[in-house]
Amino acid sequence: MPTIAVTGHMDLTDATVPLVSAALRDLLAAYPPAELVGVSCLAAGADSLFAEAVVAAGGRLVLVIPSRDYRERKVKPEQAARFDRLAEAAAEVVTMPVERAGREAYEAAGKELLRRADRLVAVWDGRPPNGKGGTADTVLHAREAGLPVDVVWPAGAARRG
Repeated sequence: MPTIAVTGHMDLTDATVPLVSAALRDLLAAYPPAELVGVSCLAAGADSLFAEAVVAAGGRLVLVIPSRDYRERKVKPEQAARFDRLAEAAAEVVTMPVERAGREAYEAAGKELLRRADRLVAVWDGRPPNGKGGTADTVLHAREAGLPVDVVWPAGAARRG
C-alpha cells in the first residue's frame, strides 16, 4: 500500500489551483484506490488540494495536524468548511503534541509526514528554502532520507505575491 505525503505552497494563484488539482488527480490515478494512502497537514493551498484528490480517488486520507490550536488559529474562515469536510473524511487524524501553531509545530508535522511516507508529492516551484519547515525544506529532508519525490508544478503555475 503506497503511502504518499504532500508538501506544497499555500499561496497558489486562483488560476493555478485547477492546474495543480488536475496534475494531482493524474498522478494519483496511477494508484489503485484500495491501496492509496495520502498524508496531508491540510494547510490551505497544495495540502488541501492533495487531500481532496486522495478522497476523490477513493484513497485513505491521513491528516497530520501541526498543533492542538491549529484549526482555531490558522484556518481562515473561508477555508473552514473545506478543512472540516476533509477532516471528517479522513480515516485517521493525528495531532502533533504541540500546543501552539508555529515553526516548531510545522517542523514536527513535516517530520511525521516523512516518517509515514513511501514517497513525497511536492507542489513546489523549485525555489530554495526560505526557512525551516517550508516546502523546499521538506523536499530536502525527503531527498536526504532517500524518499522518492514527485514535483508537481504545471506549466503556467504561479504563486501570489
